Amino acid sequence: MTRIFVAGHNGMVGSAILRRLAGEAELITADRSELDLTNQSRTQEWLSDNKPQLVIIASAKVGGIHANDTYPADFISQNLMIQSNLISGAFQSGCTRLLFLGSSCIYPKFADQPIVEESLLTGPLEATNESYAIAKIAGVKMCEAYNRQYGTDFRALMPTNLYGPGDNFHPEDSHVIPALIRKMHEAKDAGANFVDVWGTGDPRREFLFVDDLADACAHILKVSPDQWHKVNSGDGSHLNVGSGFDLTIRSLAALIAQAVGYPGELRYDKTRPDGTPRKRLDVTKMAALGWQASTQLEEGLAKTYDWFCAHDDVLRG
Repeated sequence: MTRIFVAGHNGMVGSAILRRLAGEAELITADRSELDLTNQSRTQEWLSDNKPQLVIIASAKVGGIHANDTYPADFISQNLMIQSNLISGAFQSGCTRLLFLGSSCIYPKFADQPIVEESLLTGPLEATNESYAIAKIAGVKMCEAYNRQYGTDFRALMPTNLYGPGDNFHPEDSHVIPALIRKMHEAKDAGANFVDVWGTGDPRREFLFVDDLADACAHILKVSPDQWHKVNSGDGSHLNVGSGFDLTIRSLAALIAQAVGYPGELRYDKTRPDGTPRKRLDVTKMAALGWQASTQLEEGLAKTYDWFCAHDDVLRG
């Protein structure tokens, strides 16, 4: 079995990867109390001592529009440190295989739709999450640089907006799906007549259930270097991962209300930012490698709400 270090195993993405790869690999993890990934020397020491054959970078500081716009220094500095320490540390410890997980926010705000991988660095980014995006772009380029200079097999997947069990359900610092699930759940319990939704409701977004991303990771780990390079030209190291389907925030909010069973009015706060007007990924290359998403949005929302209800007391602290 391949010895795989899953960095960020306690997060939504990392825990989904552990579920998916259980029994298929020798999985090793480290809690934050054991390993601070922002500490370069400690990360290098841990990797050298534990000698993983493959590193999956699912560790990152993440958040929604509000968090990204409010704490840009934290988002760029912490993410740069985490990924740089892991990528360089993996190589220095003798590990030549790595999977870096980024985000679709690396692409220009007004990129042609659906967004192809070649759109990277062809235009300005969305201002509200620029710091996070720049950090993730640096991670992609760092993988490409190691591949070019040292012949490593460092790959990157850029997922669209993720949701699912283990998400952050803070009403302001989370992404749109968990934030609205919590707001509507609390409004239902309180008998509130309406819920405020940020923005106009007009932007279109694509969403991917987190277990589908974990399955995409498992699939990509089995793809040979020849297959990978057949769809990736030159030193290209990243591929898009998405559902191939987008919808308006207004339509999404209605589906969440249905999943939660909230009967009240949805009001749109136009003083809040919309972010990028539309973002849907071109997933042609992943399809060419034999993978596509399998979870429908309605099914994923129902599973996510079930998980939230089962953990509501813990989430409230």
